[in-house]
Amino acid sequence: MGKWLALLVVAGCQRELPAPVAQPPKVVAPTPDATPRPQHIDLVAAPADGPVAPYIQAQVVRAKAEGRRLLVYVGATWCEPCRRFHDAAQAGQLDDAFGDLRLVEFDLDRDRDRLAADGYHSDLIPLLAIPGPDGKGNGRGMQGSVKGDGAVAQMRPRLQELLAAP
Repeated sequence: MGKWLALLVVAGCQRELPAPVAQPPKVVAPTPDATPRPQHIDLVAAPADGPVAPYIQAQVVRAKAEGRRLLVYVGATWCEPCRRFHDAAQAGQLDDAFGDLRLVEFDLDRDRDRLAADGYHSDLIPLLAIPGPDGKGNGRGMQGSVKGDGAVAQMRPRLQELLAAP
């Protein structure tokens, strides 16, 4: 009986196992936009002189290539809402809603005439304007805010509305 048992064990070890079934490769559908989005507002100080429109036009092209939206930002050091907005943007407090923004910053006192020459005029500051493809102002923007702690909170929904408009 020991011989038969040994023969069965040897025969069992020589049994062919079924061939593994080849699994089809997993297909991963590409996402509509696989480019990672910037996560922090980019503040860019505008040059102190020279024409505005060509500089802004170059910034529009650069921002688009980097997956950013671009706004022209006009403020002043003496403007409380301007300082509050700038500080909030710099500190990352607006990144949740506007992390893909690039703000090209101009100072109203230094740049008023050259901004106006290229269509960036406002009665109030801060001014946040969407530039045209030629780099000139086209009247699409928001201006002004309240003073005090509520300045940024008052600007946030207006900025969202501006950026959502076609």
